[in-house]
Amino acid sequence: MIRRATLDDKEALMAIADAIGLFTPQEFSELGGMLAEYFDGNLGSDHFWITYDDGEPVGVAYYAPEPYADGTWNLYFIAVHPHHQGQGYGGKLLQYIEQKLVARGERLLLVETSGMPNFERTRAFYRKQGYEEEARIREFYKVGDDKVIFRKALTAPK
Repeated sequence: MIRRATLDDKEALMAIADAIGLFTPQEFSELGGMLAEYFDGNLGSDHFWITYDDGEPVGVAYYAPEPYADGTWNLYFIAVHPHHQGQGYGGKLLQYIEQKLVARGERLLLVETSGMPNFERTRAFYRKQGYEEEARIREFYKVGDDKVIFRKALTAPK
């Protein structure tokens, strides 16, 4: 079942982020801050943290609109606990987000990720879900670590 995340989920969602092992301590701390802001109501009503709950949270995603753009949204975070990867949870989370945005009449969903070799599985996941690499900013995060931006059109242009 996919549902909005609640404050009671915070510890489990952070455990998922920790278990995937792709975040630096600073990034992990910032993620905790983003969750806190969300649960405090400081991010606004168009910010969504969702979880795939299979008796307990096994996956998590966070998406929000791109400021100053019409119908463009960002997927800021998606993760599935390693014990549950490869079972379709990530794809179901992403399809859920896309369906919600299509129902709202939104146009684009953007995703950014690292160009490092340990993120190849992540990039392959987005390609498998129909996302196209739209841009690559070389050495964005640090020397040798590109920012890779994926894009998927949700609706036909008006």
